[in-house]
Formats: sequence, structure tokens, C-alpha cells
Amino acid sequence: MRQNSLLPIIDDDTQVLILGSMPSVQSLEKQQYYGNARNHFWPIIAAITGENITEDYAQRIALLKEQGIGLWDAIQSCERQGSLDANIRNEVANDFSSLFQRYPQIKAVLFNGAKSFDVFKRHVGLEILAGRDYEKMPSTSPIPGKNIKTFEQKIEAWRTLEQYLK
Repeated sequence: MRQNSLLPIIDDDTQVLILGSMPSVQSLEKQQYYGNARNHFWPIIAAITGENITEDYAQRIALLKEQGIGLWDAIQSCERQGSLDANIRNEVANDFSSLFQRYPQIKAVLFNGAKSFDVFKRHVGLEILAGRDYEKMPSTSPIPGKNIKTFEQKIEAWRTLEQYLK
């Protein structure tokens, strides 16, 4: 079954763009980035910003925007059974050329896991990031991958985000 990603969470104040691969089935059903309560994304953001993250999605997005953080996915659409990145087939990348033309102030792109980085590199190309910082981060997914890190190790790695916060 073909799945489509969510619209970007981005505005003229976005300094750093966090790119996932493709939202989970649960996130797509909720129409919320990192909508699976077991995903480590929101607890990591809480640890780095020192802010209390509520269950209210609008408040979560407002916090990200206040901090200059944007969200999107490397994949615009794909075929996938379930939520695992390993099951993604026939992916189509999002239009980053248009995005970076519209939002030239973005200083950095952080890839949430290997799949988002690999898809971006293969379908978009790293050349488009010339003049911007970028880094492949450990996935915030609760599903153990081949590069298993503890929650604390993930927080430490994601601290690179601090240099871009407002």
C-alpha cells in the first residue's frame, strides 16, 4: 500500500531541519510527527531544551518552532507494510530543492537515522546541502536497529542540536 508523508513543520525562523525517513503507521493515523508514544524523539527534545513536553501536539510543535526546529521526512511517498524502515519500497523523495529555495535560512539538517540519510543521499544528493551543516543522527525509533544505543547515548548524540537552538 502506498503511503504519503506529512507536510513539513517549518517557517521563516527555522534554523535546523530534522528529517525522518517516513512516519510510522501510528503517526500517519494521528497526523503527528513522532506520534508513537514509545518513540524517543519527544523525550530527547525535552532533555535538550530543558522544556516540559506535554501530550498536546500543538504545544509540542509550538516548542519546536520557538527553538527554530523544523520537521520533515526524506520520503514523500513509498510502499510499506507496517512501520519498519526495512520494509520501505519504491520510495519517492520530497522536493528539497523547492524547500531550500523557500527557506534559505536553514543552517543545518539532522537526519533521524540511517534510512533518512541514505534516501536523501541517493534521491536528492548531498550537494544540495552545500553551505549547510548536516549530520546523520542515531534513530529515535524505539525499535532496536543495528546501531543500538541507550536512551542516554541518544541524548548525548542529539546534543549537537543545541548549537542551532534559538
